[in-house]
Amino acid sequence: MSAEQVNVPSWEHANNKLCRDFVFTDFSSAFAFMTQVALLAEKADHHPNWSNVYNRVTIELTSHDAGNTVTAKDVALAEAINGLNA
Repeated sequence: MSAEQVNVPSWEHANNKLCRDFVFTDFSSAFAFMTQVALLAEKADHHPNWSNVYNRVTIELTSHDAGNTVTAKDVALAEAINGLNA
């Protein structure tokens, strides 16, 4: 899937990944968000690369089994994550 084919609001397509930073008011809010994302990821059987430092969560989505490229699975998970952040 080329960069031109990927258009997920608030996500950047760079280096064969969909990337987004989320900033929350505190660690508890960030961790609660990560818990929600974990449930979505498990249901989709598609797990993000992510990190958390205090109130910031960074998520990168790429499909390892497709040669580390962005696929429809990444787009679907990014859109589902956007739904959490609405």
